[in-house]
Amino acid sequence: MKQSVKLIVGNWKMHGVSADVSEALALKEGLAGAPPSCRIALCPPATLTDRLRRVLADSAVEVGGQDCHEKASGAFTGSVSADMLADAGATLVILGHSERRAAFGETDADVAAKVEAAMAAGLEPIVCVGETLEQHEAGQAVAVVSAQIAGSLPDGLSERDFAVAYEPVWAIGTGLTPTLEQIAEVHAAIRTAMIQRLGEPARRAPILYGGSVKPDNAAEILAVPEVGGALVGGASLKADDFLKIVHAA
Repeated sequence: MKQSVKLIVGNWKMHGVSADVSEALALKEGLAGAPPSCRIALCPPATLTDRLRRVLADSAVEVGGQDCHEKASGAFTGSVSADMLADAGATLVILGHSERRAAFGETDADVAAKVEAAMAAGLEPIVCVGETLEQHEAGQAVAVVSAQIAGSLPDGLSERDFAVAYEPVWAIGTGLTPTLEQIAEVHAAIRTAMIQRLGEPARRAPILYGGSVKPDNAAEILAVPEVGGALVGGASLKADDFLKIVHAA
């Protein structure tokens, strides 16, 4: 595995048209002349993957996808395969995001199948886990994310580059953030579950934190033990905000 630095990933979700490519260009320009000490990636809507690849060429910023179908091709109208993302220039893909699990009913088995598809296409999977507010208030966060890890990571992943992202569902887009102690507790539990599932190779895979990561809280979150980076939502849509998070890493 190549992970030795923080991984900062911007998830644009269902935001972005041609005019917004200027934010990617501004990010590239903001990094020019000062090589970052972390890995950086932007995950735009699939319609912008190729355009961002071209805009970000010759920069330190990678391009990723937000989801992929578990099949390489077929009669799946509206879906995007891992091979299509790779062909468009993606090197990573977010899988199992809580919004996919909740709105589209994706199970751990579905996520594991997508991870296998991503690996077959040469993409680096970023596998998301996280508990709901009800689960959090019931003290079930560790049990929930541990079960998601066990069910979402296929066997072959131990030999590949991958990341896990912890996103407490109740903190996504709400402005709420767990305490640093809570983040440390869950990240430690995720590491334990990863090693139980995949063995010692899983010790090197980064565990990203996601959920209302902003310029003003990024540094303290990224300093928490076992936080190997950040999965950034709204703050990744503006180059100035995202650059501040990158610099915090």
